[in-house]
Amino acid sequence: MKKYTGVFIAIIVIAVLAIIKIKFLTVDAPPAMQKPGKNQTSTVTAYVVKPVVLDNKIFSTGTVLSNEETVLVPEVAGKIIAINFKEGSRVSKGDMLVKINDADLQAQLKKFGVQEKLAAQNEAREKKLLDINGISQAEYDAALTQLNTVKADIELTQAQIAKTEIHAPFNGTIGLKYVSEGSFVTPTTATTAAIKIATLQQIDPVKIDFSVPEKYSSAVQLGDSVLFTVQGSDEKFKGEIYAIEPKIDLSTRTIQLRAICQNRNGKIFPGSFAKIDLILKKTSNTVLIPTEALIPELKGQKVFLCKNGRARSQKVETGIRLPEKIQITNGLQAGDTVITTGIMQLRDSSLVKIISVK
Repeated sequence: MKKYTGVFIAIIVIAVLAIIKIKFLTVDAPPAMQKPGKNQTSTVTAYVVKPVVLDNKIFSTGTVLSNEETVLVPEVAGKIIAINFKEGSRVSKGDMLVKINDADLQAQLKKFGVQEKLAAQNEAREKKLLDINGISQAEYDAALTQLNTVKADIELTQAQIAKTEIHAPFNGTIGLKYVSEGSFVTPTTATTAAIKIATLQQIDPVKIDFSVPEKYSSAVQLGDSVLFTVQGSDEKFKGEIYAIEPKIDLSTRTIQLRAICQNRNGKIFPGSFAKIDLILKKTSNTVLIPTEALIPELKGQKVFLCKNGRARSQKVETGIRLPEKIQITNGLQAGDTVITTGIMQLRDSSLVKIISVK
């Protein structure tokens, strides 16, 4: 009997110790480990919504391009007899840069010139005879056709001679040359590539190509300012958007933009990588909240508001995202108190106590 009494007493002692331990852990457990009960009050921080003026900025990257750029290549095969530019020099529109040997064409042009003179004299004689009915109309027409044929040959030869001269199509700067006088060059064909003589670029002004997400397509306008920097320089350059691609890129879901910037001192080189700040039009009465207050959901996003000491969930629609805040386009109004911390433990109607308000 004493044996069973001892076992019973031991069981009671163990049960009492277990109950004491459970109560001890529950009391001393940190707040993060305690599940909030229906009537438990959570301490939170909050942000009071107030309308502000938003200086919209979009950050992007892009590439600097020449305002105009072309590769100088020959139209006809032949030997270069003159190169009339220096590498890195500036040229004006219309300047003759390269001359290809055209001696055979010049001789042919001279021949056609003699033939034109003779054909013109013959046509004049035939016209006089026609006027006195000395010849038939058919005979005169043959003489006139011969004259026109020679004139056409002259125009064709002159066009071929023009192809032996490469002129600057616009004002710009010549790059490095890849041929010398005496080099034999050929035009491009289906099987061979044309020999590049040099490149000509107009670098004042320069263009900047970049893209922004499609959600900003309605906010971007012609004339919007662009600030950008290039690698190797801390200087900020300013340009403005002058062209917008009228479609969304299907693969990236972005819209392509092109800005222009003056480059009178030549500090900006085409091909440079550009970090871009696109400044949109300022908007007033904009609602911004801290990004940490936003809770993503399956069908959208929401925030928790503090109303009469309790948390209330509110669906919202977002706009532009800034480094620390995000624009709310629908769902909030001035004066709302948005809870910013402890939101993952909150449920609708949870009791809350605000310890700090921004």
